[in-house]
Amino acid sequence: MIKALITRLQSLVVIAASAAVQTAAAPDFGPALSRFKLALDPATEHTEIAGPLISYDLRESAWNWALHPLLFYQNDPETDLAEFDFLYPFLTYDRFGSEYRFQIFQVFNFSGGQTQTGPEKKRFTIFPFYFQQRSTDPNQNYTAFLPFYGHLKQRLFRDEIFFVMLPIFLESRKKDVVTDNYLFPFFHLRKGNALSGWQFWPVVGDEHKGITMETNMWGEAQTIPGHKKFFLLWPFFFHNELGLGSDNPQHQLVLLPLFSRQHSPLRDNNSYLLPFGFTHIIDREKKYEEWALPWPIIDFARGEGKTANRVWPLFSRARTPTLESDFYLWPLYKFNRVNAPPLDRQRTRILLFLYSDLIEKNTETGTAFQRTDLWPLFTARRDHAGNERLQLFAPIEPMLPNNKSIERNYSPVWSVWRSEHNPKTGARSQSLLWNLYHYQSEPGRKKVSCFFGMFQYNSGPEGKRWRLFYIPFGRTGKAAAERSNS
Repeated sequence: MIKALITRLQSLVVIAASAAVQTAAAPDFGPALSRFKLALDPATEHTEIAGPLISYDLRESAWNWALHPLLFYQNDPETDLAEFDFLYPFLTYDRFGSEYRFQIFQVFNFSGGQTQTGPEKKRFTIFPFYFQQRSTDPNQNYTAFLPFYGHLKQRLFRDEIFFVMLPIFLESRKKDVVTDNYLFPFFHLRKGNALSGWQFWPVVGDEHKGITMETNMWGEAQTIPGHKKFFLLWPFFFHNELGLGSDNPQHQLVLLPLFSRQHSPLRDNNSYLLPFGFTHIIDREKKYEEWALPWPIIDFARGEGKTANRVWPLFSRARTPTLESDFYLWPLYKFNRVNAPPLDRQRTRILLFLYSDLIEKNTETGTAFQRTDLWPLFTARRDHAGNERLQLFAPIEPMLPNNKSIERNYSPVWSVWRSEHNPKTGARSQSLLWNLYHYQSEPGRKKVSCFFGMFQYNSGPEGKRWRLFYIPFGRTGKAAAERSNS
């Protein structure tokens, strides 16, 4: 049904675009009709009809069409890719090779196909009530109908889940650890390799895991640390011993709100009168000492591994060997930096999404990506190749950066100004009010069109040409010579 609908809509858009394009070799009657090559992708021929409503792109064998902001469809036979959006994110369909996924607002969805790591699978979900999977491997089949009965595999962050009359009984498995829940989440029994535990939440719980060995992917034996965990009247009392058998065993003792203590050879963390009391951290591994009263409102740290001065929300300056974080009058001004070669990433924000400037440098190649947003006025970016793009207005893009579905479905509707520059080819493109004014240039060529093409200007090696009210107004150079010879 979806394929049939896509095919019908595609035919209508392509017929409309083809009929309109036949009016001229390279029409530019924007906003009514425009066709031109994209500055940032010269191999793509882009057609726009009725201002921001209809667009059609053709690039060799790949193409896409859109009825903004309602519909979008893309097909690339070379990569065997297809995508369809209807009022994104309400309904989407994506296919790559034999793998596909269809969803309606993330509640109703089905997916399937042949994966690289396993047999073919088909999934159908009505979240959170019904889950189904069918596979060419019968061992991968499952069905779950909440709350009555179900068996899931590789779902909800577990390898397996089995339940009957939830919450009466639920069993889950993650690797070798099996947890049986009765009246979930109040009582459970847990078992695994050298592991056993139980809890009657939130009253009391106890779990023990012994030290075990396993062989890694290189055939070497490695130690898996053990632990002991106990709680009483969760979350008020905990007594845990973690990393048993490792080089850094940890001992935790928590009695809220009086104190919380954590000790290990590499780190000590002591807090008193939580959550508004005093915290003291000594990190011997990263070589710093930290004091907070209360954390994270007032925080100071000194040492090789970390330096911090924070009085929230007035100011904060924090440094580690790879990270920087500053703010003043949060959320008025915020700065973050990650310096982990070859990545050097810096982001400056004012009032969260009101203004944002992101710079990502590759210290090995010397190239940089930059994106600047001023909500809701504009979004601008320059990629590692130096390609530049500016858009006015941008009411959603600053809050959902790099969301291709927002850019292709909604951005054309409110982009009253667009400009692009390709430094590699020298091509430029500018558009005001959906091509009411449209400018294109490349080395040796220039084209201007205004007011539905009533004024047009072209210049190139063959000369210059003008049109006013669609009537040739003047020609120079080769264009004039050709006219006189005719």
